Amino acid sequence: MNTGVDPGTTIDGRYRVEYLLGSGGMADVYCATDLQLDREVAVKVLYRRFAPDAEFVERFRREASAAAGLQHQHVVSVYDRGEWDGTYYIAMEYLQGRTLKAIINEYGALDSDWSIEMTTQILRAARFAHRRNVIHRDFKPHNVIVDDDGLATVTDFGIARAGASDMTQTGSIMGTAQYLSPEQAQGHAVSEQSDLYSIGVILYEMVTGQVPFDGESAVTIALKHVSEMPPLPSTINPGITPQLDAVIMRALAKDPAQRFATADEFIDALEQARIGVMPPATESTIVGMSGQSLAASAAVAPVAYAAGSVEPNDEDGPSRRWWLFAGGVAVAAGLLILLLLVLKTEQVTVPRVVGSDEALAQTVLARAGLKTDTTVKKSMTPKGQVIAQDPGGGSQADKGSTVTLTVSDGPASIPVPSVSGLAAAQAQRRLENLGFTVRVRKQSSDTVPVGDCVATLPPEGTPVAQGSIVTLLVSSGKATVAVPAVVGQNVDDARATLRGAGFGVSVTSEESTAAVGTVLRQDPAAGTKADTGATIALVVAKAPSTTKVPNTVGEDEASSIAEIQGAGFKVSIERVDVPNESENGTVVSQNPSGGVAKTGSTVTIGVGRYTPPPPAAGAQLRGRRR
Repeated sequence: MNTGVDPGTTIDGRYRVEYLLGSGGMADVYCATDLQLDREVAVKVLYRRFAPDAEFVERFRREASAAAGLQHQHVVSVYDRGEWDGTYYIAMEYLQGRTLKAIINEYGALDSDWSIEMTTQILRAARFAHRRNVIHRDFKPHNVIVDDDGLATVTDFGIARAGASDMTQTGSIMGTAQYLSPEQAQGHAVSEQSDLYSIGVILYEMVTGQVPFDGESAVTIALKHVSEMPPLPSTINPGITPQLDAVIMRALAKDPAQRFATADEFIDALEQARIGVMPPATESTIVGMSGQSLAASAAVAPVAYAAGSVEPNDEDGPSRRWWLFAGGVAVAAGLLILLLLVLKTEQVTVPRVVGSDEALAQTVLARAGLKTDTTVKKSMTPKGQVIAQDPGGGSQADKGSTVTLTVSDGPASIPVPSVSGLAAAQAQRRLENLGFTVRVRKQSSDTVPVGDCVATLPPEGTPVAQGSIVTLLVSSGKATVAVPAVVGQNVDDARATLRGAGFGVSVTSEESTAAVGTVLRQDPAAGTKADTGATIALVVAKAPSTTKVPNTVGEDEASSIAEIQGAGFKVSIERVDVPNESENGTVVSQNPSGGVAKTGSTVTIGVGRYTPPPPAAGAQLRGRRR
């Protein structure tokens, strides 16, 4: 059982855990503070029960190795990895935002243009990895983080592999069943096209609100990936264009060779679909987009064969004459039907053009032998796009008849309303009720309470088309800044550093043996987040009023003077006659000789002075006699 890591715990002496971000099948992910670099990071910690399992540990290490070599705006940055407390961890970029899966769960089917943009960003991450021979193997919306500005970042390279696959069969099918490629589901080697299939599933889910295959078990879903064609996206969401249908079905081809060869090719096809150009057809897209009609034909064929195989074999007689009569009637009926068919106006299948631009729709219908009539209507879809047709696509109509197209005149423009004084949730509802798409961004404010609205982008009163994005700026409170470290600096340098960071400074002094003016302490401490303009209190060293007096009796004169002056005192020297030559130049007395005294006061030392005695009188007389 996983017990997790408690908030406040420091991992590997560096990463202080703040709170749990989420949990997966093999690890917990925590928001943590990097104490060395003073930044937020995400730390993934392998469950301890997996730490003895070499396969899990290798997968965990592979994630760090694979992602660490990929420095790209759409790929999560990995900073560090290590072993700690009997398990393993990875420190990586902390991403603000929500998973793409959470967005799909909340909103269901998403706008096609937004889905194309999101898929393109994911493909850019795949392209960057593929060019470095790294295959992700587990693309899914759970592994895509989308921030408030719509930037997508791919995470979790836990089963990524560089170069050709040499994993075991069990390892090669690891991943989430709904997003597995057919070759992964069968335990075969994977390639770039395997990642592109998974990204195709993500796109399918974005535009329809559901995955192409689901079931009661992972095995059931995997079998569907291998053997079943998914429903056309447009049969689930009629707003999907034929062009986007074709791109998605090609990405989901069972045979990797029928899919896009590269992420670049996939990106190009999406851009063409965005502007209404049909991509070149492949066998997979033909089968995928016509599978229902082929199935219907197959279902009818056995019945037709059975009816044609009936052969009456009666002998001559009334029954034979009856058959001859019936045959004559049948021939006559057949001739009548043939005549009616000849006289009847030729029927054509009406192409489906909803979602196309008006010019393309008219061209497609004209090629089918149909005329067009157009009405214009305000709508949330882009101007010039067909939003309805009558008769509908797929129905039968007389050749030369008219198809009425309803074309969007674009959304109505309305002024952005005032949100001043509203809580974020209230403001978001007000904007959404007017038809705007709302994005929320945090902004510091000295005056607006936390959680209330600061402003909108575009500003209040600006005419904006319904459906456009309006960014709601929500107060995060006063701006906070990390307090710089100034302990040990001279007070003047420290003051300049703190004011440059936007803080005020207060200074108090404290007696210390440190150099006068040195910062001894600061409050708040270095690295603490504080409001801009807050006052940082500094405690600065000053000379002490009293100082301990060193006792230098017994030392030579020079050493004594240096020691006493070094302690902050002045020195007065007195010469004292001593009887022993060994005391000459030595401190024989000191006043005061210990305790404490006022700093800067005078300490008097008595330095020994030895004077040799004069020679005895008898010794002098003897010297003269010689």
